Amino acid sequence: MSYARVLCVGLLGVTGHVVEVEADLSQGLPAVVLTGLPDTALHEARDRVRAAVVNSGQSWPNRRITVNLLPAALPKHGSGFDLAIATSLLAGAGELPLEKLEGVVVLGELGLDGQVRAVRGVLPMVAAAVRAGLNEVIVPPANAREATVVPGVTVRAVDSLRRLVAFLRKEGELLDPPPPEPGPPPSGPDLADVAGQELGRYGLEVAAAGGHHLALFGPPGAGKTMLAERLPSILPELDDEAALEVTALQSIAGVLPPDGRLVRRPPYQAPHHTASTAAIVGGGSGLAQPGALSLAHRGVLFLDEAAEIKSATLQSLRQPLETGRVVLARSRGTTEFPARVQLVLAANPCPCASPAGDNHCTCPPGVRRRYQAKLSGPLLDRIDIRLTLAPLTAAQLTTAAIGATSSAEVARRVAEARAASAARWSAGGGWRVNAEVPGPTLRRAPWRLPGADTDTLRASLDKGLLSARGFDRVLRLAWTISDLDGRERPTRAEVNEAIQLRMGDRRE
Repeated sequence: MSYARVLCVGLLGVTGHVVEVEADLSQGLPAVVLTGLPDTALHEARDRVRAAVVNSGQSWPNRRITVNLLPAALPKHGSGFDLAIATSLLAGAGELPLEKLEGVVVLGELGLDGQVRAVRGVLPMVAAAVRAGLNEVIVPPANAREATVVPGVTVRAVDSLRRLVAFLRKEGELLDPPPPEPGPPPSGPDLADVAGQELGRYGLEVAAAGGHHLALFGPPGAGKTMLAERLPSILPELDDEAALEVTALQSIAGVLPPDGRLVRRPPYQAPHHTASTAAIVGGGSGLAQPGALSLAHRGVLFLDEAAEIKSATLQSLRQPLETGRVVLARSRGTTEFPARVQLVLAANPCPCASPAGDNHCTCPPGVRRRYQAKLSGPLLDRIDIRLTLAPLTAAQLTTAAIGATSSAEVARRVAEARAASAARWSAGGGWRVNAEVPGPTLRRAPWRLPGADTDTLRASLDKGLLSARGFDRVLRLAWTISDLDGRERPTRAEVNEAIQLRMGDRRE
């Protein structure tokens, strides 16, 4: 037999595709030809596989070897095809029977000594295999616990090419995945640590309950960063669908914890203000990789010192904030990543950033305007809640810890509000939170609010104080405030309060 085929999986973004690894051995000058749009790392598999085969005690077939990766039009990247390539060419040389690999996906990178090393993206790869009707996978031991997260799949681990060869020859067995380990108790900063700033705490609670974007302005030390860091602590745990999405993204990026469990806590990303556009939005040569925006999917993206971030980087957030997805076009193809995040911006009012606020600012009015203009109108138009925090007083700083509301208590109110909104919208479009509800839905029966309750909102739109996008976002905010208050529908009071939160007019 001079032909063999082994199944593997390739990734494009977060989407996996089953790949058939074909090996054909023919007469001719000894060589290894790799076809099927492989990248550089995959081209180098020829040398890795040869060394691994020889160092595993197998004979290298001294013939012309052609390895094809089907479908040939799909770009392939990474080292996860190594084990499948080695298995297929040994089978094509007549060294291995493949009866035990019928309908089985093989994943893994080979070291020169024949050891099987972990690869990125095993979770979405295994999920793609299950969708294709393949319910059995062989993975590296370091990825085995991660692979078992996918329901309906049988996972076996292999630590070396030598062990896989023995298994196929019925001379040995593969390894079982390690048992799941209990996760550590949730930990992190608590909202009770924040001194004063009742307005900021309330805005954070509303943002968490409705999934709204939030902007915090104020002098240094007012608590902007502390509030943003505590937003994940009041968000509900991710459900199964969202947890699989988040875990898959972290697996692709190579930042998944070694325990391989589903990520249940909403992720939190806080890139430095000098980070590049590619680092925040995603990018890279060849096929693009996820950035902080996608790694914060179903969680929080915090941009501190937002006015210091490059304007082009900030503007690149506008489309993903609307669509919840990042589409990155590169020469080798287009990659799409999910990016349904809660954006939190924090900025000082001016370059001098006086701790006492506007009363001691030394910046000329023109400098202040140019500094604040770095956060463009179209970007701020996508921010639901805008709050200006006042400097802390000595009394607030020394007494706020006494009787302060904890994250657990706020999280309970947020969970109740989210449950109310989910029950309301489940029959319509299955939206999770109020921030996801389309504007036309809120402006039509049965959800349209009476004219008497929205007269101030309509007047603000007619005067140009709000855009049409802002009009819809105020309606969403009003529904969230209503859910927190335990009401069935917003009234005039909730709509007016939403306008204040939207336009930054709310005062403590």
